Amino acid sequence: RMGYCFTRDCLLMVVADGMGGHMRGEVAAQIALQTIAGGFQGNAQPTIPEPRQFLDQALRRAHRDILRYQEVHGLPESPRTTIVAAIIQDGRAWWAHAGDARLYWLRGNEVLARTRDHSKVQNLVALGLIDASEQETHPERNKVLNCLGSPFEPTVEISAAAKLKEGDTLLLCSDGLWSGVHEAELAQALSKRPVKDAIPDLVRRAVAAQGPSADNTTALAATWEGESLSTEVLSSLDVPEGAMTTTINFGQFEEEAPASDLSEEEIERTIREIRSAIQKTGGA
Repeated sequence: RMGYCFTRDCLLMVVADGMGGHMRGEVAAQIALQTIAGGFQGNAQPTIPEPRQFLDQALRRAHRDILRYQEVHGLPESPRTTIVAAIIQDGRAWWAHAGDARLYWLRGNEVLARTRDHSKVQNLVALGLIDASEQETHPERNKVLNCLGSPFEPTVEISAAAKLKEGDTLLLCSDGLWSGVHEAELAQALSKRPVKDAIPDLVRRAVAAQGPSADNTTALAATWEGESLSTEVLSSLDVPEGAMTTTINFGQFEEEAPASDLSEEEIERTIREIRSAIQKTGGA
């Protein structure tokens, strides 16, 4: 699941990758988006007073909401999701993550910063047992050590404020993207084309590179334009004073739903609703 919310002065972006191997990963991802977006709706007036505190509290609240879903439905284990979220306001950005969903801060062809995966492979890199270049293709790259929804309190890693320059891009993505497209390719593609053109192409390339066994591949990006304006992009200036735009579906899951997994039809319906919301706001 992915989505964004924005006021005239603040943008929230979120990517949540429900974890395979655990039941209802798609539910965990949807709950996380709804909880975080709901917090944004209540706090962005029109900016978030304390972005780092907001991100920490929002991700932890999402974790508790997932555990509550497990309790209400009597599930033998909790749904789980990795997560990455970012706030942009006042020419600065903050981000937080749990798991191996990543954020890249790009300037031209350069990666200024990238989130550190909470994974077994990242630990092997930190211990010097494998080279950093091996982590995208390592056979154990999918072993995640931190997420929302596990029985343990998640580690929420939060960045300091990043001062943005005109042309900087923030890319949020699931492991399906970064394991299929090399970091240098991501930077090059986003430095040459607008995000609305580059992101769909990068997703297609990642899926093609991984073949029939391709993992979920989701990406969301924004380029900071500074004081310049473009008529070809979705602008926060189009939002009326005090209003908010969102692509995130706020519909709640039925509390009395049976304990079986969501059907493919229900999943596809949710996806269609999100896509429809994106089209209504002029997103790509």
